[in-house]
Amino acid sequence: MSQTHPRTRQSSAPGRVVLVSRIFAPEPSAASFRLAALRDALVARGRRVDVLSSTAPGEHGTTRTTTDAGGAIRRWPVLRNKDGYVRGYLPYLSFDVPVLFRLLAGRRPDVIVVEPPPTTGTVVRLAAALRRVPYVYYAADAWAEAAVTTGAPRPVTQLLAAIEKRAWRGAASVLTVYPAMERRIRDLEPDAAVALVGHGADTSVFRPDGPLAPETHPYLVYAGTASEVHGASVFIDALPAVLAQVPDARVYFIGQGEERVAMEAAASRLPPGSVHFLPRLPPEETATWIRGARAALASVRPGPYGFALATKVYAAAGCGVPVLYAGGGEGRALVLANGLGDAVDHDVDAVAAGMIAALRRPPDAEAARRRVAWTLREASLQAAADRAAGVVIGVAERTASRGQRD
Repeated sequence: MSQTHPRTRQSSAPGRVVLVSRIFAPEPSAASFRLAALRDALVARGRRVDVLSSTAPGEHGTTRTTTDAGGAIRRWPVLRNKDGYVRGYLPYLSFDVPVLFRLLAGRRPDVIVVEPPPTTGTVVRLAAALRRVPYVYYAADAWAEAAVTTGAPRPVTQLLAAIEKRAWRGAASVLTVYPAMERRIRDLEPDAAVALVGHGADTSVFRPDGPLAPETHPYLVYAGTASEVHGASVFIDALPAVLAQVPDARVYFIGQGEERVAMEAAASRLPPGSVHFLPRLPPEETATWIRGARAALASVRPGPYGFALATKVYAAAGCGVPVLYAGGGEGRALVLANGLGDAVDHDVDAVAAGMIAALRRPPDAEAARRRVAWTLREASLQAAADRAAGVVIGVAERTASRGQRD
């Protein structure tokens, strides 16, 4: 009976992936959902996936580890900003420094997958070089260009751009989620090996059937981060004109973000009850608010990062709810090309007209079915995760094959 040499068996089926991210499920965010789906897809293909992340908001103490059949999730306490996010120089540092030693101390993986910020990518590049393993960078956003939109000082954005491009350049593959981002990364760093894997909604959660939120007035919902990049305050600025035409209208904002305080201050000057702010919610609860809305709101502020796509679009489409998209770029094109709703300029008057039309439009069951069908066919988070898993496994297998020849 022939025997398989241990080294040949290991190289033909590289089995261990380490996923590095400052946030991970169940903490609600687009990155958390995307990475959790990637972990599931890798585990389904027989890989062990160990996650190095942070403790969730409200958790205190030292490290915490949970294990299942797919691997271990190891969490480390970090600093968070006033909104509970791991965002800002000190919070990033509080995650990046320990994760370097965690990567160096652990068992050598076949490949590392890292989620931004670019500082974490730099730490992973160093650890990967020392451990002689490849890494994959998951670039759902171009952080340096987004920082320009936030008004960060030019020296800061230049340094961030240099760090980010270095992280892209060192990666065996850079995963990205929509065509405009793929093109932008190729323009900024031609030496990056970019793979477009797509993005989407968790269609097991964001689906048309299910409970509805307890609101009987006609309402619109903005579900997700409201940062400087998004410019979601335009929806509040448009509300006086909207309420003049639809006096009982409501707008719900779910989540947090750097613009939240200013938006709350602006909303306080509007009629009581017309605007409601909810904290970050579990996906299942967020879906109840989307299902009952006349439309889901999404926006990207014009400027250096105006090409971006607000991924809130996918969750709305999965629920069959039309989108009102304020802005241009990839998001506008996606909404209009696929019948997902309406797109308007990021302008108060245009947004007000769009909101009024959405509130007055009667439900269209056939259009809702088409949006759901499109999501299942083109924008399933599970399908995107499976494509990403294929890239990650391919990187590990190529590296193992080279090691065998060496």
